[in-house]
Amino acid sequence: MRTETDTRAGALDKSAKELGYRSGSALLKLAHPANAERTFRMTQGHAAADAPDSLAGWLATLSAFIAGFVAFGVMYSFGVFFSPMEAEFHASRTATSVFFAVTGMLFYSFGSVTGRLSDRVGPRRIIATGAVIMGAGLALTAAAPRMWIGYLTYGVGVGIGASCAYIPTLALVGGWFDRHRTTALGLAAAGTGCGTLLIPPAAAVLIQAHGWRMAYALFGAGSFLLLLLCARLARQPPLARAAQTTTLRSVVRSRPFALLYASWVLATTGLVASMVFLPPFAHATGVSPVAASALISIIGGMSILGRGGIGLISRKVGLVRLYKISVLVMAASYLLWLPFTGYGWLVAFAATLGFGYGLRIALTPVVLIELFGLGNLGAILGVFFTASSISALCGPLVAGLIIDRTGSYQWGVAFALVMGVLGFLAVAPLRSDCHGSGPVR
Repeated sequence: MRTETDTRAGALDKSAKELGYRSGSALLKLAHPANAERTFRMTQGHAAADAPDSLAGWLATLSAFIAGFVAFGVMYSFGVFFSPMEAEFHASRTATSVFFAVTGMLFYSFGSVTGRLSDRVGPRRIIATGAVIMGAGLALTAAAPRMWIGYLTYGVGVGIGASCAYIPTLALVGGWFDRHRTTALGLAAAGTGCGTLLIPPAAAVLIQAHGWRMAYALFGAGSFLLLLLCARLARQPPLARAAQTTTLRSVVRSRPFALLYASWVLATTGLVASMVFLPPFAHATGVSPVAASALISIIGGMSILGRGGIGLISRKVGLVRLYKISVLVMAASYLLWLPFTGYGWLVAFAATLGFGYGLRIALTPVVLIELFGLGNLGAILGVFFTASSISALCGPLVAGLIIDRTGSYQWGVAFALVMGVLGFLAVAPLRSDCHGSGPVR
């Protein structure tokens, strides 16, 4: 039984606890304004850092720029490697073009996988994985003793590695911007043009000085380091998290997506055939290797010009109409190559093709966002760019087969012209007021 002394002790203990609680509460109340102000400031800082059109968005844009610079610069410099690899492996033009065909097919077909993974687990892991794969693939290609081994190392390394870097970084940019989205996407896409401008002549110089194997070894080291930097800069965007999720199936089954996809397959088939065979064609007519590689650089340089002004031009012309014009410019450019009479014609062709190509690739994510929104953008871009895997597989192989059978590059150019015209006809029915809400009819 409890004694009276125990009862009094318990009461005193309870009173002491209540007094301590009240005292603590009073102290907390006194400290509360300072804590609230500090918490408010910290929250404001984090909100500003994660806000649309903030510095973090421009860093994400830089990440996409670098990824495009590496991926497309390395891939589209293959035309410079074409002749020395063809000579060393004693291969036909068709067999040598398989390098680019396999690489392009893997690069664009894996975009649907890497885009979805980036949406689910975040971009940094995917981009870092791409850095390792691409760096290792190029280093192993430099040591490949046989052509079929090079198909594996170059195809898997550059194809899958670049896919892990490019699609996830490009998909991030749209979700970081509201007011400056078109401009930011144009600058991000300009990385592919800068890579196409600078890497082919660098490859030509390295090949002349050290051979194609050392050039690929150096490319492997550079790609690894630059893509790791991309992974460090990439962050999940705020608008994509808040955006209403668009069902991927409804997007893919819509009529606007089908028109854009068909146009991309056809027009890009002619583009990649040109990228592969333009340098060897120029070299076969007596142009020096460096001057021949400069044609790819002109395509890249003019594509930068095409991307840089899309924000201003699209406000006056309209996104969809400007996209159609870009495809038409690409198709018309082949008319400058077909009646070749000198190096000047090739320069004019490269400049015209590059301008149209730059406009088109910069407008593609903007048009897709306009039609389908920001939700699942990584997956949408990934599925859309599988169109290029078809082009990368068919373009060089069919053009190479035509050139080998006819003994003339001009028939290969005619093939590219037909593909470009069909690409424009496919996208011509697309309207700016149509949205991807229903199946193809």
